Amino acid sequence: MSNIAEKERVTLLACSLGAIASIGGFIFGYISGQISGFFLMDDYASRFGELQSDGSYTFSAARQGTIVGLMSIGALFGSLIAGKVADVIGRRLCISASAFFTCAGTAIEISSQSSWAQFAIGRMISGLSIGALSVAVPMYQSESVPAVIRGVVVSSYQLLITLGIWTAEMVNWGTEHYTNSTAWRIPNGLSFAWALVLGGGILFMPESPRYAYKKGRVEEARRNIAKLCGVSAESTIVSRQINDLQAKIDEENKSTAALSYKEIFTAPRMLYRTTLGVVLQAGQQLTGANFFFYFGTTVFAATGIQNSYTTQLILGSVNAACTVAGMWVVNRFGRRVVLMAGASWMMMCFFVYAFVGHFALDHEDPMRTPKAGTALVAFSCLAIAAFAVSWAPLVWVVNAELYPLRYRSVCLGLSTASNWFWNFLISFFTRFITDEIDYLYGLVFAGCCAALVLIVFFFVIESKDRTLEEIDAMYVRKVNPIRSSKWSFDEKTLGDETPSRKESDPDTELIQRERAPAAGAGASPAPAAADATA
Repeated sequence: MSNIAEKERVTLLACSLGAIASIGGFIFGYISGQISGFFLMDDYASRFGELQSDGSYTFSAARQGTIVGLMSIGALFGSLIAGKVADVIGRRLCISASAFFTCAGTAIEISSQSSWAQFAIGRMISGLSIGALSVAVPMYQSESVPAVIRGVVVSSYQLLITLGIWTAEMVNWGTEHYTNSTAWRIPNGLSFAWALVLGGGILFMPESPRYAYKKGRVEEARRNIAKLCGVSAESTIVSRQINDLQAKIDEENKSTAALSYKEIFTAPRMLYRTTLGVVLQAGQQLTGANFFFYFGTTVFAATGIQNSYTTQLILGSVNAACTVAGMWVVNRFGRRVVLMAGASWMMMCFFVYAFVGHFALDHEDPMRTPKAGTALVAFSCLAIAAFAVSWAPLVWVVNAELYPLRYRSVCLGLSTASNWFWNFLISFFTRFITDEIDYLYGLVFAGCCAALVLIVFFFVIESKDRTLEEIDAMYVRKVNPIRSSKWSFDEKTLGDETPSRKESDPDTELIQRERAPAAGAGASPAPAAADATA
């Protein structure tokens, strides 16, 4: 653990900031989790489904995939623009403004009478909000809270996602017996409440110190760091963080040109980090957990289980409970080992799911194979448990830690867009795929989990308890990911990890600052007058 992390305190303000911002995750989970239950509601099906010859209403694969998937398309675009918006108006205002789109999308959905396209467009507008929040919230949290609790706080975003999914399933379970539009309009309308709490509450929190400093507001940055760390504004801890920020901004200001998007691929080690972030966010979707949340009620109805809403609620409860356990795991263990263990466990679960579902389950009359149905639910729960402890929270944490300040907003937007792109592909094409290969679809996710184990082992640096500036230097200096947990700025064998560098290299200067004693710690460095990263 770094010296800074050993002296920082866990403050009420930092915890409050993390909790309020994480309501953005609750909105994400709530809107994502409610749609699965709508398709089995009679009133929803009669309004937006397709009339069959026997008088029943069903949803074609294309219609169901479009209704589910347009939210992901909206989120993709929201994530791409959120970084720039957050750079222009600030992290807090970006989060508050994003909540407005949740209200707009919900209004469009809840006013739909018989047009499924209108409902789908409403979900796309809500998706803009969710996508923007999925970038702005982890960015704001990671830039604001002390390193000692950064993993837990950013993971709270995922915890609130799971609680949002669970709440949506509880509300669906409580309203599905209604025969009119109350069944789906009540779950829809509650989205207004969560958005208003987030949009208003976040305005009472301090701005990200790193954003304030980047804008030249040095005293504000110093005060906010002090408040969030529970120390005085003149302390060595605050001054060292300010010095590190100034070192990075001095390095960035050597380029007088405005940020070019090609820099996220051409700047030193940025191709590596940008690609890694995109792959990890895609990997979170390719673990397959969201398959259960989007299509769980229809999948488990096919196993002969009497009330699929109850089964979906069980899955959501497992997800929420294990995410709480994941908060402890994130704070106790390193990023790498948890990600690899989680992917390995999910791989095993999906192998069982695929083979039991394809070979042991009676597809014509599932009631004749109750043990197979029970096994499917059990291993689905085990897969979700592993996801909730590992890939669900940690991908947001690792991604928020991965990039330097100059490129953070753009890279977070791009990598999060990757998450939403694969979210859309899974939500739209799942029905088409399962109609052809049924439960063998699980083999796709099993293979992806196996690949993710190797990706984490060879490419992800251990970043637990390190400051963002330390992590940045580790990637630039090409620290070996396999040995990264033991790496230290003070180790004598530093030269063995990296190629030799000139003494004037910016990253060498940064490390020298880190090693140097905090002489004159109370002095404030000159602010960057111009925002070189806008």
